[in-house]
Amino acid sequence: MNLELFIAKRLITGKEHKISISAPIIKIAIAAIAIGVVMMLVAIATGVGLKRKIREKVAAFNGHIQISNYDNNNSDVSVTPISLNQDFYPEFKDVEGVAHVQAVALKGGIIRTEDTFEGMLAKGVGKDYDWTVFREYLVAGRLPDFSGKLNDEVLLSKMMANRLQLNVGDSFYSFFLKDGDASKVPNNRRFKIVGIYDSGFEEFDATYVFVDIRHVQRMNQWEEDQIGSFEVFLDDFDLLDEKSNEIYGKTVSSLDTQNIKTKYYRIFEWIGLFDFNIALIIGIMIIVGGINMITALLVLILERTQMIGILKALGSANWSIRKVFLYNAAYLIAVGLFWGNLIGLGLLYFQYKYRFLKFPNPEEYYINYIPVYLNVPTVLLLNLGVMLLCLLMLLLPSYIITKITPVKAIQFE
Repeated sequence: MNLELFIAKRLITGKEHKISISAPIIKIAIAAIAIGVVMMLVAIATGVGLKRKIREKVAAFNGHIQISNYDNNNSDVSVTPISLNQDFYPEFKDVEGVAHVQAVALKGGIIRTEDTFEGMLAKGVGKDYDWTVFREYLVAGRLPDFSGKLNDEVLLSKMMANRLQLNVGDSFYSFFLKDGDASKVPNNRRFKIVGIYDSGFEEFDATYVFVDIRHVQRMNQWEEDQIGSFEVFLDDFDLLDEKSNEIYGKTVSSLDTQNIKTKYYRIFEWIGLFDFNIALIIGIMIIVGGINMITALLVLILERTQMIGILKALGSANWSIRKVFLYNAAYLIAVGLFWGNLIGLGLLYFQYKYRFLKFPNPEEYYINYIPVYLNVPTVLLLNLGVMLLCLLMLLLPSYIITKITPVKAIQFE
């Protein structure tokens, strides 16, 4: 039988424990742990959720890795075509962890209506294009179908549709320069809007119009097997740098590879700061909770001074008595963790389900609601870390028990 655990249980379940002087202090300590856990869960879930959403949106428009020609071109427009007949297309068999490869071509142009005009980047896509993410962004109409014959269907952003005063079912004319030469008569195309999307990413929504890739090929006078670039999607974003190098080594020397972290380094530097903020919040909350537990432990020791003296007189070792109070403290921390997880996970579930918390300035965060993401291993690791760190912080104040002498302790009032 574990004597220390038995005594700790009696102290916890005893009636005098609930009406003692330390009762309010203990409740405050439990509340501090619970509030700290809620704050940590919210910080992790919202920070990671926002990072994942931003990464997802950037990847939706660019893929995780782009494979293109060395054409010394700093713009997004496809200038020098590459052959569609590559060893890695349509499946990248030489590199593990590649989820999908798709061919695209980009061409700059102007949308002209009776009242206004807008610059745009026509993104030519084909039947291999993965529309999965855009189903979530779709706000009106449907996604275009480029699997059959060449058609005039396009997917337009809500931002551009509002500026041009267009809606689903409307048609518009667009103009594209021939080979970038302004002296030539531009190519003219008439497109029909079949769907409107809203990703919340202003940088992309104000630019991209999704069209059939065969339009771009014809305007550029390319062959059917010539495209602008390949977009590669990975199973695990955390392996982006490693897979980028691996894919670069598996492609021919005339092709270049670039990942979205390099292309949009400012965005990824910004979201990289989220990790520091999360760590800072966790550290502060653990320190606050630990200090409250130290206060509660010292009050418990002071309240049980006579019991400590009696146990010492009966021959109990200092470490054995310290374990009694550490068991007691572990129980209080566990209660705080229980309520903290219950409240924190409950709030996060409702936010995930109903999205009731919105950003006051969504254009700065590229999303209008606060996204959350949390997995079971993270929750378990957080709870285990809080428990262990708080107990480690209590080891030093529990040392005061060694300074209590039996004679003075038994006489203590």
